[in-house]
Amino acid sequence: MNDAVRKMLERYPQNTLGDQIAALREILQEIALLGLWRAKFFEKAAFYGGTALRVLYGLDRFSEDLDFSLLTPMGNFDLTLYLDALRKEVAAFGFDVRVEGASKESHGAIRSAFLKANTIQQLLVIEADENGVRALHREQVLKIKIEVDTDPPAGFDTETRYLLNPIPFAVKSYALPDLFAGKMHALLCRRWKSRSKGRDWYDLIWYAAHHPHLHLAHLEQRMRQSGDWKENESLSPDAFKALLHRTIESLDVQQARKEVEPFVKHPEQLTIWSGEFFRQVTGKIAIV
Repeated sequence: MNDAVRKMLERYPQNTLGDQIAALREILQEIALLGLWRAKFFEKAAFYGGTALRVLYGLDRFSEDLDFSLLTPMGNFDLTLYLDALRKEVAAFGFDVRVEGASKESHGAIRSAFLKANTIQQLLVIEADENGVRALHREQVLKIKIEVDTDPPAGFDTETRYLLNPIPFAVKSYALPDLFAGKMHALLCRRWKSRSKGRDWYDLIWYAAHHPHLHLAHLEQRMRQSGDWKENESLSPDAFKALLHRTIESLDVQQARKEVEPFVKHPEQLTIWSGEFFRQVTGKIAIV
């Protein structure tokens, strides 16, 4: 096993096969970020979403994909220009991963790519328990989706964050109040297969507890772009709170709890979820 990968692996519990797969996924995510940095991707784009929150700011749940936003709209942005750098970076650490671009015609403003690998083969790279590995289907695929928003809404700030593994490198990220605005847009306006996404509500709790400042003007820009705020006047704090309370009233708490359970280490903490719980949590949000 590569020494840098071994050092990264030491951060994770490996009590179960699920722990080992989660560790493998996050190690590949961080190596992919390193490859993008080497390719100067962050001169044009910023990291955002749940994985950014976990990798850069310490969110205590697992996240599957890598989400980015260009710094300015660029309809002709070509994500495939960076895919070879990704493949070479991952290969340099001993992993055999395919990097595949997706057709841009079917994604509108979103450009997508996938890191795909045989799960068993890559678990063996990190010397996972062979007895557990044998329980997997030999064709099981570990997949990490990479998405880039080429038409970002205006009004966000970025900051540079530093990762030390597998080597020291820099990642440009949305600033936390704008990350919170993006998460709130997903929570208020996204319906995932006609259901609320429990991960959005879990992240809301994390923001309220750790970084409660929400950039309301950026949230408004996101809502206008998606057609969820069409009023002539600006989105006011009172209008935002009213919309948030209506969303809480319609929340299927049991379904949201079930959706997020596979991504958290201690599912018992979800038993406290209720409409009243979320109303009190949202009272901690600070508008900026």
